[in-house]
Amino acid sequence: MWPDHRIQDLFEIELPIIQAPMAGSVGAEMVIAVSEAGGLGSLPCAMLNPEQMKAEIGIVRQRTSRPINLNFFCHRPPQADAAREGAWKKRLEGYYRELGLDPRAPVPAAARAPFDNAMCDLVQEFTPKVVSFHFGLPERALLDRVRATGAKIISSATTADEARWLEDQGCDAIIAQGYEAGGHRGVFLNGDISTQAGTMALVPQVVDAVKVPVIAAGGIADARGIVAAFALGASAVQIGTAYLFCPEAKISPLHRDALKRAKDNDTVLTNVFTGRPARGLVNRIVREVGPMSDLAPEFPLGAGALAPLRATAEAAGSGDFSPLWSGQAAVFGREMPAGDLTRQLGTEALAYLSGLAPAHSPRPA
Repeated sequence: MWPDHRIQDLFEIELPIIQAPMAGSVGAEMVIAVSEAGGLGSLPCAMLNPEQMKAEIGIVRQRTSRPINLNFFCHRPPQADAAREGAWKKRLEGYYRELGLDPRAPVPAAARAPFDNAMCDLVQEFTPKVVSFHFGLPERALLDRVRATGAKIISSATTADEARWLEDQGCDAIIAQGYEAGGHRGVFLNGDISTQAGTMALVPQVVDAVKVPVIAAGGIADARGIVAAFALGASAVQIGTAYLFCPEAKISPLHRDALKRAKDNDTVLTNVFTGRPARGLVNRIVREVGPMSDLAPEFPLGAGALAPLRATAEAAGSGDFSPLWSGQAAVFGREMPAGDLTRQLGTEALAYLSGLAPAHSPRPA
């Protein structure tokens, strides 16, 4: 039996397992599979326009009536900075020439939009059980509209101060995102990533700082991690990288192969791909330009100038310029359907909690 049932009761799900909403890597198929298995499937909407978002939600609704989570970014749109963007393009010029690209060509637009009225309209139309945010929360008027739909509102905190702020704004639960987590850091009060805490230290401090249930995230990829999160006071876990091994994950073969080879010390926080710190596997562009670059334009503009390099390199079979997002526990990934993974994680965690499993288990085949 689960030691804390608050998240299952709040979200009306069977398992305290939330599939992380990884923008660009997750679509309707994974959301359906996880939700049907009793977890909370999460659809990332930050890289979708309203038409794409409506189509994806429509597919989900056709195939499951289980609770789902819609996830949004809520960063402030960046101010144009021609000098900084020019310096960034200049830094990448050598790579453009190496790959036979014109460094003077216009930079593609970055497809990461903050939560706005059009997205809120779709939340009101589809009324998901959960709406989650990254990088804080949207403006009060939009948040009130989301709350009026009856959706439970959650967001990511990377510090206890951020967790208190989110609770003060009315969040129903808080994701404590440890330093180990893959993808973008959810920082919004203090951008100094050098002081960020790991999951083991962060989760109990957030649990003590707030009254709402806490969802642990970061480096959790197997049953041992789930049990540890509960021991730290969490009511559920959010798992990301482990789901990238599932066939439903919308990642390139290059990314998938890199994840299979990943070790505990193969990832780093870098801003070279988007302008915001995010954890991914080290590749050429990270080594040579980052991991953190003062030249990278403000999020999400950093992605634009890299897009032609990424497309050209990937077409030639290289991931040198691709964001290979990963947390620190990719080694525990298992290649199986997302629904099976969700059910197996739940079964294995309950076995540990019941004292039926050994303290240590070998890496799954």
